[in-house]
Amino acid sequence: MMRRLALTAVVSLAALSAAAPLATAAAGPLPLPLPLPVLQGEDSSTHLTVVVSGSGNPEADGTYELECDPAGGSHPVARQACDRLAQLPGESADPFAPVARDAMCTQQFGGPATARITGTWQGRSIDSSFDRSNGCEIGRWNSLRPVLPNVR
Repeated sequence: MMRRLALTAVVSLAALSAAAPLATAAAGPLPLPLPLPVLQGEDSSTHLTVVVSGSGNPEADGTYELECDPAGGSHPVARQACDRLAQLPGESADPFAPVARDAMCTQQFGGPATARITGTWQGRSIDSSFDRSNGCEIGRWNSLRPVLPNVR
């Protein structure tokens, strides 16, 4: 009795396995999904608030608004800052990501300047802090010039 039950199960499984590809072939290939349109407008816009302090330059310290496409806001060099932001997607590293905890950084001090950038960059939410406490942080700051001011 057990043999007959097992044999029936194996034969049924084999029959179903053979029938599934035939049913699929008769129905034709599955349709490909339609591509979604790239979102335009607000979702791809850039609006950032840049807060700089401790730069040693009273003209560089402060809070600035930066809008791109078209360039505007209270940022002192909005057009150049927007041009730099437009270059960033083609570069390998995320300029807004913090330095990795295990990064090997030179122990040099670039000054007490700090900055915080918040807002939206190409539709992506940004909230990043910057300082010049070591070689990695200085490099990260410099990669965003002129969004962040040139400090000595």
